[in-house]
Amino acid sequence: MASSITLSSPSSSFLLSHTTRLHFRSPRNLSTTSTRRPLSLSVSASSSPSLQALIFDCDGVILESEHLHRQAYNDAFAHFNVRCSSSQPLVWDPDFYDQLQNQIGGGKPKMRWYFKENGWPSSTIFEKPPEDDEGRAKIIDTLQDWKTERYKEIIKSGTVEPRPGVLRLMDEAKAAGKKLAVCSAATKSSVILCLESLIGNERFQGLDCFLAGDDVKEKKPDPSIYLTAAKRLGISASDCLVVEDSVIGLQAATKAGMSCVISYTSSTADQDFKDAIAIYPDLSNIRLKDLELLLQNTVIAN
Repeated sequence: MASSITLSSPSSSFLLSHTTRLHFRSPRNLSTTSTRRPLSLSVSASSSPSLQALIFDCDGVILESEHLHRQAYNDAFAHFNVRCSSSQPLVWDPDFYDQLQNQIGGGKPKMRWYFKENGWPSSTIFEKPPEDDEGRAKIIDTLQDWKTERYKEIIKSGTVEPRPGVLRLMDEAKAAGKKLAVCSAATKSSVILCLESLIGNERFQGLDCFLAGDDVKEKKPDPSIYLTAAKRLGISASDCLVVEDSVIGLQAATKAGMSCVISYTSSTADQDFKDAIAIYPDLSNIRLKDLELLLQNTVIAN
């Protein structure tokens, strides 16, 4: 029986326009500008950051992946006959998984949280629920490894495509001499497969930095992965721009001192993205020059 996770209610988000004015817009209807009078703010060119590195999250940004991960988890639960305290086969339904994946980053932390809340399960791995840390770690590791291989099979099927605008924006950034990076909380092997399959091996090999969940001790919303990326790129955090799809990723980026734009999905559209400098349904109409202007005109609104 799935536990509920309390989500904060969405609120109107600030979007920074290219004319350095703040407007109120709804994340679901970006074409509608509020009738509120905009607050004009000046930004000196000397103090403005410049876009030197563009950093993409993978799941939700490069590909619409939530339903694919959920399918892989449920396949793993079925394969190992995982049953929690309710004695029913464990299945994560779409609504619950949307809440879970938007609150807890990384597959192992998701399962650990769930089993702590709902009871450690019986399975073909352990006939009885494990009671010690070693047994609990083994069941999580086994489920995650099997789930990762299942997810790879889904990606390899050829039915998954990158989200609109991602490849063009990557190519524009490289052509303009910008650093390009991907930072994902997912398992490294699955991210590599996704990138090779969806952006192509040439673009993947051309990345200036690639980090996965295996490369840092703490998952998003901890800023470690973005702080590590800035260090490896040799670029100030203020000159990096992150593209994320969820509030977890947004928090990781802003805690690292980076500006962040949101390319939301259907499962994250209602989240509170007030700290993003822009919010988009996808990147199909976004060009590199748009992001450069956004970063140059970034202000802190208190």
